[in-house]
Formats: sequence, C-alpha cells, structure tokens
Amino acid sequence: MTTAARTTDTLTGVPALPPLLLRGALLSPLKRPRPDAAFPRTRLVLPGLRVDLARLAAYERACGFPTGADALPVTYPQVLAFPMAMRLMSGRDFPLPLPGLVHTSIAITRRAAMPATAAYELTAYVEGLAPHRRGTEATVVTELRTGADLVWESRSTYLARHRTAGRTSGESSAAHPEALPARAEWRLAGDVGRRYGAASGDRNPIHLHPLTARLFGFPRAIAHGMWTVARCLAEHGTPDAAVVRADFRAPVLLPGTVTYGAADGRFELRDGEGRRLHLSGEVGPYPA
Repeated sequence: MTTAARTTDTLTGVPALPPLLLRGALLSPLKRPRPDAAFPRTRLVLPGLRVDLARLAAYERACGFPTGADALPVTYPQVLAFPMAMRLMSGRDFPLPLPGLVHTSIAITRRAAMPATAAYELTAYVEGLAPHRRGTEATVVTELRTGADLVWESRSTYLARHRTAGRTSGESSAAHPEALPARAEWRLAGDVGRRYGAASGDRNPIHLHPLTARLFGFPRAIAHGMWTVARCLAEHGTPDAAVVRADFRAPVLLPGTVTYGAADGRFELRDGEGRRLHLSGEVGPYPA
C-alpha cells in the first residue's frame, strides 16, 4: 500500500477556535471512526510566532509555574499549538468525531530551554491512527523550532470510543500500581477549568460549568487534562533538556481534592483518598 505524501499549509496567524469547534460538532454525525480510515496528510506550519507574555503569565498562574522567568514552561508549546490541532481534527478529512474525543496521553521532548521572547516556528500534523481496545486512537505531533533547530516536540493521543471486536494486543487492563509517596494535597476550586480555559484558549464546555458538563455525561465540570499534567510538572520541576510522559487515566471533578505523589522521577495525581488514579507520568533527562 502506498502512503500518501504530506502537503504543507503555511499559516499567517493562529486559527480562531470557536469556528473550528463548531465545525467539528456539525461534522461529527458524518464521521465513521475506524483505525484503517484515511486521515489528513496536511502539515500545518506557523512561522514567526511570538509569545503573548500577558497570556503566558496568566497560564503560569493558573498552573502554578513561577511567573516572570525568561523560559517557557515545558507544557506551554502544547497550548500554543492547540488551535492548529483543532483545525486538523475538526476537518472533514479527519475520521474521528471531535465531540467526545478523549486526550489519553502526551509525550514531550524538550531539547533545550525555550526563551519566552524568542521567535518560533510551530508545526502540527496527524501522525496516524491505531486500534485501541475501546475504539480508535489518533496521534497528533507538535514541533517547535528556532530557525532550523527542533527544540521541542510532543506526541498526543486522542481516543474516539466505539464498538470494537475485542482487546488490542499489547494493551492491558491491569490494576493501577501502588500509590507513590504523597507530597501534597490540593483542594481544587470549581473555577479551575474556567481560569485555565481563559489562559489557554481551551473553552471546551465540559471544563467550564456543571450544567454544560452534564450535557456530556459528567456530574460536574472536569479539569483539563493538560492542566493536571502542567500542575504536576510545576510541582515536580523539569530540567532544561527533558523527556516527559503522562497518561490521563480518569477525569478530575471540580470542585474536588486531589493528592499529588512523586518518587524517582515519577509523578501521579490521585483522588483525596489516594485510591483513584487520575494521572501518571515520569520525567527524565534528555538525552536519556
């Protein structure tokens, strides 16, 4: 089978999110998710990107990072690229329905510190689809460059749930591992999703209010997955050159209490009793 060549679409600005979310919602009934479906081969490129320092400071405050440092938090390029990812995933040629799509994991490689005042080139594309025991998973890649140098990249997986023939080989339903030593307990206010949404631009209704979250089957608003990993990394710390991996296990209901645990480069977020695992991850140096 011949793999379709990628095309490059150079953008002149950051895409506006509301029209993309609306388009994704309107097109969702037409989608027929399956792992062997065709997917967009377009590589979106945004050159000459400058960081809005006021928005960056709001993001740092929302996630617990120190403000005013001349370096981007390790998770911030993902926020910058979110509208580009939504442009790809809301398109007619993306086979998974945008409503209900679940962010299941992220892997980040940061090769060097990223000055907040530098100019960057941002790239996003869909790497491929894969079968999952609960449906079909898409991998979306984001890259950040200064000049010709790749300084940061991520791979995020997004799951569309649908009926499958059975469990995919290599996946496990084993119980979550023993809890890591508890380092902190965080009482999360009901407006965490609204504050992060204002800082990041991700105003998905499941994160904003109990009423809109109930429309999608949640009893209360839930925290953004990228907020949970950013909050953990703000507490844990990362070296300038680092590899980060995080798996989103279960939603965090707002308001609520969570327990942050860490040991030997690993970190996690559990419920207030330390039983239900919401997030697990690890941080290591780059190169390993």
